Amino acid sequence: MELEQCVNFILTKAQQSVQHLFKNELAPYGITPGQYAILKCLWDENAQTAKQLAERLYLDSSTVTGILDRIEHKGLIERQPGLKDRRAIQVCLTSKGRELEKPVTQAIEDANKKALLAFKTAESENLKLLLHKLNPGD
Repeated sequence: MELEQCVNFILTKAQQSVQHLFKNELAPYGITPGQYAILKCLWDENAQTAKQLAERLYLDSSTVTGILDRIEHKGLIERQPGLKDRRAIQVCLTSKGRELEKPVTQAIEDANKKALLAFKTAESENLKLLLHKLNPGD
């Protein structure tokens, strides 16, 4: 099999291209695609544990901890003891983190449109459906 026909190679190349596009769209806000994913989870439901975030994003806890450290350093989140169990640390948005929701959401929508420019609407929806089929949990 030619390398260029290998599914892993094709997906990796496409992912790198899309990742670069998203990095550029998010750069004005000082966040990365990984940091956006954490923020999006918190915009959807604030005050989650690192474990909950890791499960939602299919990441290991050490990866999530590193991302949390970086966005906490930027003042976008803070860690607080849980109300029911003080040992369960909750990750909460700061006001600065909440303020990014609207502009960053727009940047992500713009990035998605740019990533799918080569496709007709039906094709882009089909692409997403096909990619979901590669994920056993979807």
